[in-house]
Amino acid sequence: MNGIDYLIDTNVMVYILQGNPCVQHFAQEDMFAVSCITEMELLGKFLISEGEKRTITRMLSQCFIIDLNYYIKQLAINIRQNMRMKLPDAIIAATALQQNLTLVSADKDFCKIADLDLLLITI
Repeated sequence: MNGIDYLIDTNVMVYILQGNPCVQHFAQEDMFAVSCITEMELLGKFLISEGEKRTITRMLSQCFIIDLNYYIKQLAINIRQNMRMKLPDAIIAATALQQNLTLVSADKDFCKIADLDLLLITI
């Protein structure tokens, strides 16, 4: 994707929003991508405050948000058929695979996907 190398998982976005120094260099990147699932997970937080919404929306405005398409859905279905994985995680992994991006995550479950280019963050 035009200069975008990384798909940032929801947990890493949370760490960025919290100011965790282990992931702050990703916040400095010119641009990175997130799945629409990450957008929904961040903004769909139960009892989210207006301040949190503004902060998250501002951060997401710096990202390229990748929506679902036929190919991502088919890859996610395939992942779910072949391994035990939560649907949101399967969609995020499928998005990284379909878009040929490195997934940045702290979730070790993604290690099960052989073809996935994963940058595993340890916090």
